[in-house]
Amino acid sequence: MSTSRHTFAQLCAAVAAALPVLLATPAAVAAPQVPPPSTAVGGERLGLPGVQVNPLPGAPALPTDLTGLSWIVSDASSGEVLAAYNPHLRLPPASTLKILFADTVLPKFDRNAVHKVADEEIQNIGAGSSLVGIKENLEYRVEDLWRGVFLSSGNDAVHVLSHMNGGVQQTVAEMQARADALQAGDTKVISPDGYDMDGQVSSAYDLSLFARSGLRNADFRMYCATRDAMFPGAVDKNTGQRGSFGIANTDRLLGKYPGLIGVKNGTTTNAGSTFVGAAERNGRTLLVTVMHPTSYQKVYDETAELLDWGFAAAGKVKPVGNLVDEKPARQAAGGVESTGRAGGSSDAPAAPNPSPTALRPAATASAGDDGLGLGGWSAVAVGAVVAAGAVVVVRRRTAGNRH
Repeated sequence: MSTSRHTFAQLCAAVAAALPVLLATPAAVAAPQVPPPSTAVGGERLGLPGVQVNPLPGAPALPTDLTGLSWIVSDASSGEVLAAYNPHLRLPPASTLKILFADTVLPKFDRNAVHKVADEEIQNIGAGSSLVGIKENLEYRVEDLWRGVFLSSGNDAVHVLSHMNGGVQQTVAEMQARADALQAGDTKVISPDGYDMDGQVSSAYDLSLFARSGLRNADFRMYCATRDAMFPGAVDKNTGQRGSFGIANTDRLLGKYPGLIGVKNGTTTNAGSTFVGAAERNGRTLLVTVMHPTSYQKVYDETAELLDWGFAAAGKVKPVGNLVDEKPARQAAGGVESTGRAGGSSDAPAAPNPSPTALRPAATASAGDDGLGLGGWSAVAVGAVVAAGAVVVVRRRTAGNRH
């Protein structure tokens, strides 16, 4: 036997020997992907690896073509989590972080108030940012600025509102405090607009908390459900009249998915695509968050699939966790904390963030599975063994932002 054939035979033997061990202990492979159960906000199941669902007889099967690194389906009213996949995985949120920005800043200003924009308020905005087109030395109503945030995902509108709120750093600090009050322990805020910054992360679970809180505000619901609007433009030098131009919501499901309320999409070349969607049907409002699928369009397709599943599964699955309630004001201000996590305090440390490519699900479990299933763990096991003897090339996304 040649040396090359001998080496190959040894590799095959190593794979065959390793598979039973890996398949027997799948948690050991996937445990670093998400916080351990004892520190998972919302319930122990939400800290377990893989798909979590608890079907009753007659429950529909989950979609089998999901590619998101993390997703969650929850009831916005009760907070019950119907199904989830690595919901506490910490990933760059892109512009879905604007949900937290709105939840923090929107209640502070009368939407009919008028603000004159100073030049410094639209400086130092990240290169490649999505912009609604705000000009210095012109007046804008607060409601126009919020339409710029929700429809155009305008980082210029975020910066103007942040300056009105005391500055960018003040706003970032308030957003972090708001996240802490909502028990969103996976979130680290560095920029108010979601622009790619080192260390800025959130999770599907936390983004759902932010959306649930935001939807309780009537203005938030109005803005996120607006499909198009006219936005104030520049002043014509010849006539002295101020013009306007149309803007449209970049949410591709709005107006297409039945009952969709909104909420917010986000895409950057570094973070990939993330979407938080809320829809209402027969008096039930569901929230779905999908983070980092394999393509921009898939974030909408997979959200729609999970919403369809959620409405069909209502009453046919037992919850696997819950969206926790906001801390009482006394506790949020520094008093004795409640236990928002199963088996631990709400400030327990987060688990280390894994390589995104290691988390891409090979297949989603059927409604009868509580985890990845045998096929999923087989793929993980083979990949783990083969990777030990091969060079894995990971395509890095180039820096830059869209919305």
